[in-house]
Amino acid sequence: MALDDIQALGSHRCLLGESPLWHPTERQLYAVDIPGRQVLRWREGADAPDAWPQDAEPGCIAGREGGGLLVARRDGLWALDTATGAQALLASPPYDPARLRFNDGKVDPAGRLWVGSISDAREPEAALYRFDGSAFTAQVPGLTTSNGLAWSPDGRRMHWSDTKAHRIYVADFDVGTGVLSAPRVFAEFKPRVAGEAYGGRPDGAAMDAEGHYWAAMFEGGCLLRIAPTGEVVQRVELPVTCPTMPAFGGADLRTLFVTTAREKRPADELERQPLAGAVLQLRVQVPGLPATLTRA
Repeated sequence: MALDDIQALGSHRCLLGESPLWHPTERQLYAVDIPGRQVLRWREGADAPDAWPQDAEPGCIAGREGGGLLVARRDGLWALDTATGAQALLASPPYDPARLRFNDGKVDPAGRLWVGSISDAREPEAALYRFDGSAFTAQVPGLTTSNGLAWSPDGRRMHWSDTKAHRIYVADFDVGTGVLSAPRVFAEFKPRVAGEAYGGRPDGAAMDAEGHYWAAMFEGGCLLRIAPTGEVVQRVELPVTCPTMPAFGGADLRTLFVTTAREKRPADELERQPLAGAVLQLRVQVPGLPATLTRA
């Protein structure tokens, strides 16, 4: 795929774009800018997104069955009415917000919300949580940067990554109970070594209809399509160094939207990469899985 086939969605640039969500009923793209403290929505044909300012960093979003969004912020889980802009706190954070914040999150095939956290000090004190309607329970402790949530097409395998550890994990998943078991390493990448080429570390992810896991490689400037065996079968080069998360969308779910980052990047890199911070879009052969709306 040529870089000319990859375009920016409008002129907007995020500091750290994350959590792209193609809403399955509204058919519109949402995302967040974490340090910019905004929830964003791109209407078809609009150059700039609608924006809902947030009082704390939003790590991720999820669509609700009854309308609107859930927003997992440093200070807890909030309901956002996208029609009125009203926001209401649903649950307090299950961690010390002075040291951690929410990060990547997704809805499982049964409509449960899962959200991971990240340690500000990048210490292994974060976790992956399941939201049970009123509170969060830690399901995978000891993470540093919880990322990369995605389920296999049959819902029987759950994936997540720990970005700092350069690892993606997979576990057996019981859709009926929301219990995961037999966690194991799915893919592992080489950490940065001085004087050697660096391929990046796994950030956000999405699953396609053939059960292949698409990982954004932060500081690696690419997307990797990984087979259910853990083998990398495709690499898509991007015009930015720091992709953060892909999401399938469009009428046929064959448009891949990719959020990216420009925060804290060197000035000369940003000069070479005017699309840093943009939402990128490209067409792929295999469609993705539609996002699940949460019952929460």
